[in-house]
Amino acid sequence: MSIFDNKTLLITGGTGSFGNAVLRRFLNSDVKEIRVFSRDEKKQDDMRRDLQNPKIKFYIGDVRDLRSVDDAMAGVDYIFSAAALKQVPSCEFFPMQAVQTNVIGTNNVLDSAIAHKVKNVVVLSTDKAAYPINAMGISKAMMEKVAIAKGRQLGEGSATTICCTRYGNVMASRGSVIPLWVKQIKAGKSIAITDPNMTRFMMTLDEAVDLVIFAWQNGKNGDLFVQKSPAATLATLATALKELYNSNVEVKVIGTRHGEKLYETLITREEIAMAIDLNNYFRIPCDTRDLNYDKYFLEGNPEIAKKEDYHSHNTIRLDVEEMKELLLKLNFVREDLGLQEL
Repeated sequence: MSIFDNKTLLITGGTGSFGNAVLRRFLNSDVKEIRVFSRDEKKQDDMRRDLQNPKIKFYIGDVRDLRSVDDAMAGVDYIFSAAALKQVPSCEFFPMQAVQTNVIGTNNVLDSAIAHKVKNVVVLSTDKAAYPINAMGISKAMMEKVAIAKGRQLGEGSATTICCTRYGNVMASRGSVIPLWVKQIKAGKSIAITDPNMTRFMMTLDEAVDLVIFAWQNGKNGDLFVQKSPAATLATLATALKELYNSNVEVKVIGTRHGEKLYETLITREEIAMAIDLNNYFRIPCDTRDLNYDKYFLEGNPEIAKKEDYHSHNTIRLDVEEMKELLLKLNFVREDLGLQEL
């Protein structure tokens, strides 16, 4: 990764699942410095003790606090913006907290990046931002709109490039159902499933990092990138885990929870009409129209009506054996099964 030679990378939300994964990916590169920015001093201390690498610099702060963001920003070349509130139930009950972190906090990061002439910012989003029905998804959708609008305003040739990535369920990330079900299986307890027919996109943390790096390497201002991903039903996922762990525990159906969808959409039909197919990824350029209202009221795109959303019900569907194969890519599953040293 010679392009990172003598460069400084900032990861907001750097103590989270993605932050840890991208940090470890770049530790052995020729990047000069990796800054971990988060408000969780305990996780930072754990990370410091575990990695003991002078290349990593830790910054305590909150994206809600612009001054603390500015303190971490001086001299930064690239940013992966991962700080967010991600839990659907907690955001549902405290929606303004989701707005403060996901919308206003991201806006602070972007404003600071532009002011400090950071070369490239990649903002991480979620499939719940497409046709959102819950507070987390709505706040992430607004976060995307803020990032894309700033990218549009900057335009081509600017000192800073801002683009977004959107991905589905990142397997075994913080809050993912997989570690919960494994814990239940190992304790001999029943697996709690909301709806066996519910589908979710399946993506490993390594693939999430690959998507962000692809966006960083190929993005233009206002772009949104999505990886083509398979999906599985919750019933398939539960069966695959039970077979891997040689378990006979009961599967208990509890019903759909507050703010959940039967399936998730990664790309809306309106976006598909603009999407550019890049083999494993879609690039969705921003709408470059301005506030000349004739372009909204007198011009349209007849192709949109012919398109279909890209969602977890109509993508490639994994069967139990394929799901098991994907689960075996997770380190903690391999450790549990004695396939990898702790």
